[in-house]
Amino acid sequence: MGISGAPGVGKSCLIEVIGLHLLTLGHRVAVLAIDPSSPINRGAILADKTRMEKLSASPHAFIRPTPSSGTLGGINAHTREALLLCEAAGFDVILVETVGVGQSEIAVANTTDCFVLLQLPHTGDDLQAIKKGILERADIIAYNKIDIDPLAAQQAMMQTHQALKFIARADPWASASVEVIGISALHNQGIATLWQAILQHHQTLQANHTLIKKRNAQTITWTWDLITQSLEHDFRTHPAVAKTLSATLTAVNQGELTPNQAVNRLIQQWKSS
Repeated sequence: MGISGAPGVGKSCLIEVIGLHLLTLGHRVAVLAIDPSSPINRGAILADKTRMEKLSASPHAFIRPTPSSGTLGGINAHTREALLLCEAAGFDVILVETVGVGQSEIAVANTTDCFVLLQLPHTGDDLQAIKKGILERADIIAYNKIDIDPLAAQQAMMQTHQALKFIARADPWASASVEVIGISALHNQGIATLWQAILQHHQTLQANHTLIKKRNAQTITWTWDLITQSLEHDFRTHPAVAKTLSATLTAVNQGELTPNQAVNRLIQQWKSS
């Protein structure tokens, strides 16, 4: 299960609470928490365990914070491999917490069986609610911190319900309707309801025989991601490219070449050597 949302929406708090709930049900829980890396010094705080103090103390839970390391999309380049390792180790529920993301970071939806998007009341109007992007990939939308202003939360959830009628589902295996649930992770409100919605989504995928199709499609996406990474590495380290790269970039910087001309020149050098 992927959990995503803007910074401060309460992802870590929710994972702590739902993780503890799952432990009482007899599950073994793994958490892969992705922390943003600094673009300046490339460091990361990796402090997610401090927000999951009770869950991290359980012998039936595993929490692994990892830096994003410059990878876009909200997850780490090796999150998929880590998921497979957790499954092999016997964890039957795996939660992937993305970095704080915006409207276009949807990589976690291509990695997990169920994608939960966390939202907050007071963060947009009707127009904001119908903007495309991450909403098109969410399987469940949960409004957190509804205890702060219940009236605003109800209004936001109603707006989202209406907006979802005009948003096409991006995947052929996506649910016909998206659950919109109000929760308060801090006060353990609505957590059981959220988990039931996640279970129902998973059971629907299994009943429709689409779970394996979804995972196969994700494997193809993973393959193309690896191809892209490998080609970029090969391009950057290619001797002919490395020899002229600095001079070509200088020419772009001085206005002697357009970026398109520079790219075409470098690619020709890459292909011809």
